Amino acid sequence: MKSEEFATAIVLRRIILCVVLCCAAANSSLFTLHFSLLHAQGVQQGKASFYARKFSGRRTASGERLHYDSLTCAHRSYPFGTMLRVYNPANGKSVIVRVTDRGPFVRGRIIDLSWRAAKELGIISQGVAMVTVQKVDMTIIPFRPDENIEIPELELETNDGSPALVPIWRDMKKDQEEARKAK
Repeated sequence: MKSEEFATAIVLRRIILCVVLCCAAANSSLFTLHFSLLHAQGVQQGKASFYARKFSGRRTASGERLHYDSLTCAHRSYPFGTMLRVYNPANGKSVIVRVTDRGPFVRGRIIDLSWRAAKELGIISQGVAMVTVQKVDMTIIPFRPDENIEIPELELETNDGSPALVPIWRDMKKDQEEARKAK
């Protein structure tokens, strides 16, 4: 009887340990990062703001310098260099921007745009506007053939060293060496 109780106690302890570890993992930054990256892969809707022109020249989180006339943005979870399409549903305008910074760190905002990107979207006068953000697939190959192309077979020969095929620079080098020896 005691061995059954002991086995039950061990199983119960293992279950409690698993629950504790799962709860710890759920609170870890790795778990949060994983789910924020999953969320970032879809279409996001929320508020967008933009950097003022006076922030030009400051370094971003990627190390690049911010320029008000560039088409860049700050996003919390997309990797640096990711291209995003930002769409303004109020006027139908959209722009493609590159992630160079982290943020915004204001509740309810999903993206911070450069001044020019905000101008392209028509949100300069508003300051903050509702937008839709989606990752752009940049793997499109523009001149990819639709069908298989037959590659012709080539007949290749090697240089057998006959005098007609000797490069002229070898003859010139030989003449220069002979001229040096003659001196």
